[in-house]
Amino acid sequence: MNREQLINKAKDMREQAYVPYSKFPVGAALLAEDGTVYTGCNIENAAYPVTCCAERVAIFKAISEGQHRFKELAVVADTKRPVPPCGSCRQVMSEFFDAHVKIHTANLQGDTKSLSMEELLPFSFASSDLPEQKK
Repeated sequence: MNREQLINKAKDMREQAYVPYSKFPVGAALLAEDGTVYTGCNIENAAYPVTCCAERVAIFKAISEGQHRFKELAVVADTKRPVPPCGSCRQVMSEFFDAHVKIHTANLQGDTKSLSMEELLPFSFASSDLPEQKK
């Protein structure tokens, strides 16, 4: 699957978004190393903090299916610039993506920007920053 196909899958997922409050649908498509694509859309809730972004929905679906190795993620929204993932999504991505995983951001006008995980969230907090557990 090439970058454009992945972006198109993310664009299609926007149609499934549940966004009665923000009216801001976002779609995501995550390509695993084995070629499987996991998709996600944002899902809002009247209790705003429990809303889940499209990127995290796609990642959580993949993890729940036993997938742990990823190549690329595309995210699309109707924005003036290619839509950047929020801070919470970036932290979740850093937990599951190697530094070289590509994140393709896009908008509906066809503007795109591709970054590596390391470029998207340099110097991220990682499990290696936690104290070692004593046995």
